Amino acid sequence: MKRFLLLAALSLSAWAKPLVIAHRGASGYLPEHTLEGYELAVRQGADYVEPDLVPTKDGHLVARHENDISETTNVSAHPEFAARKTTKTVDGHQVTGWFTEDFTLAELKTLRARGRNRASRAYDGRFQIVTFEEVLRAVRAWEKQYKRTIGVYPETKHPSYFRRIGHPIEESMLAILGRYGYRGPDAPVFIQSFEVGNLKKLKTMTEIPLVPLVDDAGAPQDWVEAGRKETYADMVRPAGLAEVAAYAHAVSPYKLMLIRRNPDGSLGANTGLIEAAHTAGLKVHSWTFRSENQYLPPALRSNGDPEGNGNLAEEVKAYFEAGLDGVFSNMPDQA
Repeated sequence: MKRFLLLAALSLSAWAKPLVIAHRGASGYLPEHTLEGYELAVRQGADYVEPDLVPTKDGHLVARHENDISETTNVSAHPEFAARKTTKTVDGHQVTGWFTEDFTLAELKTLRARGRNRASRAYDGRFQIVTFEEVLRAVRAWEKQYKRTIGVYPETKHPSYFRRIGHPIEESMLAILGRYGYRGPDAPVFIQSFEVGNLKKLKTMTEIPLVPLVDDAGAPQDWVEAGRKETYADMVRPAGLAEVAAYAHAVSPYKLMLIRRNPDGSLGANTGLIEAAHTAGLKVHSWTFRSENQYLPPALRSNGDPEGNGNLAEEVKAYFEAGLDGVFSNMPDQA
């Protein structure tokens, strides 16, 4: 009997439920980083919602994927802000647009969000920009309403850039998290970043689990600025994963680093990265899982319409069967 119970326990452990992380909210359906989009994701069953964090001129943290709000708001339709359009160098790239750090929160509240895909664009102009604090307040209310724990998965955007211009993100983020009871290693929070230095700094400031994002090309911006030669690829080699495990709970590589695509676009071989990360003691979360045909393997597409919806569930299933611990998805219900 003891042997049977042990085998049963091991079997249940092997089938532990992976996380579904609502990428910018339910951003496949509603404009990203809006309270309405986050709540839809919660109703669809997401375990975590993901607010990307950028600062305002007067020191608030707002949920936007980029500090350039040209694409995701109607700022260009506001003549009173026409003179704010400018060109900046962000992480080595020249960007022309309107930037959150040049607006007060009150000014940003006059704007309305815009979607990035066909479904979400149908709701353009209806929803406000929200602060990180508003997101956490809403999450706590939804936990009571839906009677379950809802995690948050904030990303610090361009941390070196913002610290250099006098708008560091980390201290404010931790203070806001603390005000809403998110402290310690067991809090339903992960903090993510494409840079390494700010995660290592955060390791000295908090016990909240940390997660480096890993792209399939290039290198962390703080490494580039420091003149280091290592790349993202080095982070997922055995020595790199061991280094990551010293400060992080999980690692989050781009999905094609985990399962390759064949020349015909079909799902190919498992690269072994999930197993290697697990061996190093790291969970693996990956991005981004979308249902539009243009993002899916050909066999999972519904038709030739790039923005038509295909069979995302089958793609996600393949990754879960490969051992993935969590997916960032624009369509949490399908994931």
